[in-house]
Amino acid sequence: MGLFSKIADRIFGRKDAPAPAATPAAPAKPAAVIFTGSEHDPKVSPPSHNPAPAAPTSPAEPVDVDAVLTAMAAEKGGASDWRRSIVDLLKLLDLDSSLEARKELAAELDVNAGAHGSAEQNLALHKAVMRKLAENGGKVPDDLKD
Repeated sequence: MGLFSKIADRIFGRKDAPAPAATPAAPAKPAAVIFTGSEHDPKVSPPSHNPAPAAPTSPAEPVDVDAVLTAMAAEKGGASDWRRSIVDLLKLLDLDSSLEARKELAAELDVNAGAHGSAEQNLALHKAVMRKLAENGGKVPDDLKD
């Protein structure tokens, strides 16, 4: 999982899938099936005869990235400059903000502005993260993307 995925997961509230619960042991002998219907009975006919209904496709509500990050900053005391600093943004999300991590993030997002660790690259990286969050379902103010 790349660093951007971790950023998105923290902001969008995704959690790692819980470990599957232990399944009960199968009964020793399967229950008998008594057929009293037609070949089109959905209880006994093959799935190809009775395709599953399509799942409803409702668009997901966009996540207000600004609100989520502002709330996170308030919970942690509010002394974060996450709106301008990629380092502060990563720290706010409890992610690695080291130069190596930012180099990996720059490669992942194809950011090639300035030298690694320079103010120019850090600003470009922050804007690239915000643009990518917007592309992935986040509601991001224009001033954070441009």
